Formats: sequence, C-alpha cells, structure tokens
Amino acid sequence: MNEETGQSSYRVTADELRAFVERYERLDAEKKDIAEHMKEVMAEAKSRGYDTKALRSLIALRKKDPAEISEEEAVLDMYKEALGM
Repeated sequence: MNEETGQSSYRVTADELRAFVERYERLDAEKKDIAEHMKEVMAEAKSRGYDTKALRSLIALRKKDPAEISEEEAVLDMYKEALGM
C-alpha cells in the first residue's frame, strides 16, 4: 500500500469516527434536554398537588405487560399476608 492510499483511508476513517462521536454528542445533548423536560413535567404535577412518587410508579406500571403486573401484585399480596399486613 502506498503512502497516499494509507493517508486517504486514514482520513476516511477519521471522518467516520468524528461523525460517530458528533452524533453521539448530539444525542447526549438531546437526552439531557428531554430529562430536563421530564423534570419540568413532574414539577408541574407536584405544584398541582399530585404525588410524583405515585405518578412515577404509575408510569412504570403502564410500561409493563398486564400479566407481569398481575404476577407482581400476587407475589406482593402473598408477602404482605405472610407479614400480617
């Protein structure tokens, strides 16, 4: 391989690497923006009197399959009964 070809492929690789890094950095910035928006939503809900811990639990439940929820609730009920709760 001659020197010019080696430098050319290195430049292409460096450009591609730079593109990956820049894409990742943009996505990271977007993720931070989204996290800030999510905080704002919870702050607004809290200011209106909603329990944010309960809201987060509800959001987590909505992500789960109904069968998975039923199984978790059954286990939780069994544990609570075992502890006399």
